Amino acid sequence: MQKDFIKEVTWRGMLHDVMPGTQDHLNEQPRTAYVGIDPTADSLHIGHLVGVMLLKHFQLAGHRPLALIGGATGMIGDPSGKSKERNLLDEATLLHNQKCIKNQLAKFLDFDQDHPQTAKVVNNYDWMKDFSFLDFIRDVGKHITVNYMMAKDSVKKRLSSESTEGMSFTEFTYQLVQGYDFLHLFKTEDCSLQMGGSDQWGNITTGTEMIRRIESGKGFALTCPLITKADGTKFGKTEGGNIWLDPKRTSPYKFYQYWMNTSDEDAAKFIKIFTLLSEDEISDLIQVHSEAPHLRQLQQKLAEEVTIMVHSKEELEKAKKATQVIFGKSTLEDISQLDEATFLDAFEGVPQAEISKAEFIDGLDMVGALAAKTNFLKSNSEAMRNLKSNAIAVNKAKVDANYRITEKDLINGSYVLINKGKKNTYLIKVVS
Repeated sequence: MQKDFIKEVTWRGMLHDVMPGTQDHLNEQPRTAYVGIDPTADSLHIGHLVGVMLLKHFQLAGHRPLALIGGATGMIGDPSGKSKERNLLDEATLLHNQKCIKNQLAKFLDFDQDHPQTAKVVNNYDWMKDFSFLDFIRDVGKHITVNYMMAKDSVKKRLSSESTEGMSFTEFTYQLVQGYDFLHLFKTEDCSLQMGGSDQWGNITTGTEMIRRIESGKGFALTCPLITKADGTKFGKTEGGNIWLDPKRTSPYKFYQYWMNTSDEDAAKFIKIFTLLSEDEISDLIQVHSEAPHLRQLQQKLAEEVTIMVHSKEELEKAKKATQVIFGKSTLEDISQLDEATFLDAFEGVPQAEISKAEFIDGLDMVGALAAKTNFLKSNSEAMRNLKSNAIAVNKAKVDANYRITEKDLINGSYVLINKGKKNTYLIKVVS
């Protein structure tokens, strides 16, 4: 038995607004819906995942998902939720970005041609590139009044803001282009539903209005809430910027850590939105977590599920191993098994010092490694005091003042890890 799509996204907290009649429309027969994706980068970030998961649940409910890459709209800029006009992209960049994004979508959606509701990626540049300005204003623009366009919240907010830049004609007409996308897909793909973030309601309903006025048809709209964090900070952002799905932009370790570090309140919300776990499974997890929140089992399950979905089980294991290296008991063998990129990500922000490789030929004395050569500790006497109290470890193995660090201690031929107690970690980088 197929899942009820509206019921599914409702209990998951993924439904903000829906046009009346949508559920009956979906219950009648398999339908086609689309979500637009901004192609301004060659990777999706986790802010895109809500829309992608909507498409995933739509397909699992027996319907056909379309992902629209906004090649044409990416050349314009959407005013919704923006305070100023964004940079526009050239065609070559947009084509590259589209290819990369489709590869990422394949991890979530079934593109198998034998699947009855196979997913499909479309690019609005394909049908907009040959559309002349005169044709557009004659065939499309005449059906939507300026009064209608001015009434949209996204337009009113920009026009009433204190910004001196105002709103360009290009951005003002954005809703017509997005509305035409819906009309085009309605005619060519039998697509009757557009989904997106709650800030897209105005643009989506412009599309339903075009379908009504031009085709005498019926289009439907559904939006999801804009995801926020309990502490008021922006979801999907860190000090280093977006959390990307591309492992070259955000390593699987950092990706895993982002989810591990969510608050209890956010984890309870995110596990419904970003995993495929059932309602019963999630209820049980939340109950178990509430009985022993210090174990962070909810965050752990969330991080595991999303990391496997976006990367792989193998990358999850690497991320967990790196986490164990930093926060748990581990050996030199454990550390050495980390690839260099994961190793450096794991110890990002740890105090570091560079020492010449020549220093390691005869061995680097521990006092120098802790104080004189690195300034990790304030003085030689502090270094000696910690060594005598058995508080110092080199590559997770306790050492005393007689120990000398040599080339055999180098991790990946370039690094030495020093710990003072459980909470202080230092990294020596060897340079030629």
